[in-house]
Amino acid sequence: MYAERLQETLPRVREVIRDAAHAAGRTEESVRLVAVTKGHPLAAVRAALAAGLTDLGENRVGELEEKVRAVGREGVRWHMIGHVQRRKAPALVGLAHLVHSVDRIALAERLGRAAVAAQSEVSVLVQVNTSGEEAKGGFPLREAVEGVLRVAETAGLRVEGLMTMAPYVDDERVLRQAFGRLREALADVRRHDARVGGELSMGMSNDLRWAVEEGSTMVRIGTALLGPRTPGEAPAGREVG
Repeated sequence: MYAERLQETLPRVREVIRDAAHAAGRTEESVRLVAVTKGHPLAAVRAALAAGLTDLGENRVGELEEKVRAVGREGVRWHMIGHVQRRKAPALVGLAHLVHSVDRIALAERLGRAAVAAQSEVSVLVQVNTSGEEAKGGFPLREAVEGVLRVAETAGLRVEGLMTMAPYVDDERVLRQAFGRLREALADVRRHDARVGGELSMGMSNDLRWAVEEGSTMVRIGTALLGPRTPGEAPAGREVG
């Protein structure tokens, strides 16, 4: 089921990325495609890998653990894209290759301590709330530069860039504004600390084109690739057809 779907959906998604990147004077290779496998069974993970999608995104620590246990980390780059409870942060050390959702100092400090204790380092993105919506996590835009710089000073963490979630609307102006603000925030941060990386994780199935045109280097695509998760589908650790 997933393999057949990806034969149709993957070329379409790649075409949108290519056209948007070219419109912005960039190459499609400058945009990393993260296939969001959250809520889908292992069959989706295996189909994605078979289709050449090696960046996979999950939003629950437990489900990420199950899938890594089943598939491994070699040849896969696992992304933790969802909200992380502070008490679950230590489990991400040595599990996720990139944590997109470091949205507060307390989480950064807990994750950093766990990494140091494991004599390791965790690559992270700092989440910024560029829309001002109360329901969204992340540092408020007015506190973004200071917050990112504090996270960057946390032992055990390597800040690769920033992440945001735009409002779920069809208004191009609103979407571009949310993405543009993140791009500008990253430029401000890097003027203060060049150690912060240049990644911009922004753009999902509904706003992919605008995100890429506004500078996204990493898009998180689930529904447009794998379809919605249907009720009654097998849990993450079980194969289905």
